[in-house]
Amino acid sequence: MKRALSHPAADLLIDILPNGHKALTVNRKSSGLYVLRENVLTSYSMELIENIFAVKGPSYVCDEIARDEDPAYLRKSLETDLFAYFSPEQFVSTRILDFGCGSGGSTMVLKRLLPHTTIVGVELDPNLLSIARGRAQHYSFPQENLFQSPNGKELPTGLGTFDFVILSAVYEHMLPQERPVVLEQVWSVLRDGGYLFLNQTPHRFTPFENHTTGLPLVNYLPDRLALEAARRFSKSVGRDESWDTLLRRGIRGSTEYEVLRRLRRCSGGKPILLEPNRNGIHDRIDLWLKVSMGRLPLVKKAMWLGLKGLKLCSGLVFVPTLSLAIQKSSPGQ
Repeated sequence: MKRALSHPAADLLIDILPNGHKALTVNRKSSGLYVLRENVLTSYSMELIENIFAVKGPSYVCDEIARDEDPAYLRKSLETDLFAYFSPEQFVSTRILDFGCGSGGSTMVLKRLLPHTTIVGVELDPNLLSIARGRAQHYSFPQENLFQSPNGKELPTGLGTFDFVILSAVYEHMLPQERPVVLEQVWSVLRDGGYLFLNQTPHRFTPFENHTTGLPLVNYLPDRLALEAARRFSKSVGRDESWDTLLRRGIRGSTEYEVLRRLRRCSGGKPILLEPNRNGIHDRIDLWLKVSMGRLPLVKKAMWLGLKGLKLCSGLVFVPTLSLAIQKSSPGQ
């Protein structure tokens, strides 16, 4: 059986398989339409697919589904990153805040990875939260564990405290003025001795900005010139997009120094940056290589050697994508 969902820019073709799964394909109406991923196989219901298509549009519908259902996507990244710092046993009977859970992909992956934890998702955007709730229904995840923030400066009331706070592919999408406010919020609900985990955030000064524009050297340009370059040369950026829109999409990543500097200004325990040391990983450079080795392995291996050499000569740990575990010091530390 075949169905199709229509959009002015593209149709989503749906082939319903005998086992009930659906093979989705984005069929462009214009060759100029940017599509992050064109195909995906899913077990989602038609209602959930329709909601994702309505919210995300044809450019991102398949990618959004793959984040949750493709084991080589978000699951691989979270599993590799988390277990490089922590053993699975450290999560048993703990509470995790998935801050900025968005459409719930990370929340559902975390629950499958860590079945003996209580996971709470918080999201500001009601449209994304509607997808998260659809996913929760699909996986029988407790709906009451998904919350909408009242605004960008407050957490929902009554959340309690957490052993872990996770910001997965979140921090880069915050505007500069939002970052200190959000870190103060999440630091306040993290118990002493707990851990803030931030991953999938591009390094602010990596030579190739592949998160939003796909352009080299944009990270080194002043904001005005970066905007003009993105509008003119990037296939994924519209000619009329504003700088705030690009910031919201994640054009400016972060550094560990920025995150630590802001956390030191928060009330409560001081931040302690950890280094990964499990599963054959000895530092954040090893961790970056293991997570990113799927594409261009020879290029990545050469980059790894260069980054190791930089660390040996200067003591500087530089990686294109951040994966940070930061402990909140207990009293007396």
